[in-house]
Amino acid sequence: MRSARALALLATAALVLTGCAAAGAVGTAPVDADCPSASVALAELDLAPDPRAVEGPSTACLPTRAVDVVADTSTPVLPVTLTDAEGRTVEVADTSRILPVDISGTIAATVFALGFGDQVVGRDSSTDFAGTDDLPVVTKTGHTLNAEAILEIAPTIMLTDTTIGPKEVRQQLRDAGVAVVVISSDRRLDTTDELVTEIATALGAPARGEALIAQLDADIDAATAEIAEVIPDAAADRPRMLFLYVRGSANVYYIFGRDSGADSLIEAVGGVDVASEIGWEGMKPLTAEALVAARPDVLVMMTDGLASVGGIDGLIETIPAIAQTPAGIHRRVVDMADTAILSFGPRSADIIRALARAVYAPADSPTASATS
Repeated sequence: MRSARALALLATAALVLTGCAAAGAVGTAPVDADCPSASVALAELDLAPDPRAVEGPSTACLPTRAVDVVADTSTPVLPVTLTDAEGRTVEVADTSRILPVDISGTIAATVFALGFGDQVVGRDSSTDFAGTDDLPVVTKTGHTLNAEAILEIAPTIMLTDTTIGPKEVRQQLRDAGVAVVVISSDRRLDTTDELVTEIATALGAPARGEALIAQLDADIDAATAEIAEVIPDAAADRPRMLFLYVRGSANVYYIFGRDSGADSLIEAVGGVDVASEIGWEGMKPLTAEALVAARPDVLVMMTDGLASVGGIDGLIETIPAIAQTPAGIHRRVVDMADTAILSFGPRSADIIRALARAVYAPADSPTASATS
């Protein structure tokens, strides 16, 4: 799928840079003391009168580092035989030592949400929610699987996708007797149910999967309804948004367009995805012409990406065409933590609420300088 290819490209870009539980919530502490409005209903915040004309940056932050665990505790049934996303037949006989790894930390979050957190023995560098801090990182130089580190922790099953590799390491693990299940890489708001189903099936817990899907669907519906109350009625008044992926030290500058996952995020908060509007497909290197043609009011970025070019001043200096857009004129950038913004999965509802707060209620949102 196009979005899978975009995520694979994202993995490559990230690699360039990084080369230089029990029922209930897994952790309850706020992400940051500077995010006091993260749990306040959108309609109760200080809403901007015109979200297209806001001056200055804002940061989208989550109310907690927690991943809520589904209440269903039905006993998994093993062994299970399945066909994974690569068409391989895999038999899973032992889930006592689970290794969930991908570029976004989504697989790990889903495993924890399904109630298997106590059986997770390692993590990727993007998995940073509460309860995972002490797990060994098995991704070498950021997003490359380290076979030696993985074999050292002796997983009985690895859940992964094609955003992380290389595939030769996956085969090495199969040869060592690890059940390797490749999950589909399509990360969008509307593919969360499929993601949960694949992972729950691999862990022999389809009933837990069904319960988690019901919980997440209800959460997303509630978040969508809350956001709908603050979206401008007229399409012309809705913020024109563009997702910009930047890694300054590696000279990586990409626009995310249709079927990249970023379009799903923008649409969920009632924004106009201007990259899709100009026909931008997937993830492609930025051009000045495309940026000016898109005329974004708001640039959406990863927090570390914005920091990698020295903040907004450095961004405009590095990409002068930004100064010709409304976003550049108003210095309007919304950033969000790299490990959260495109992760979707169990935190999808919180992610879209956080982005909506930063877009529509910037006065009640922190800024990158305050949260760095």
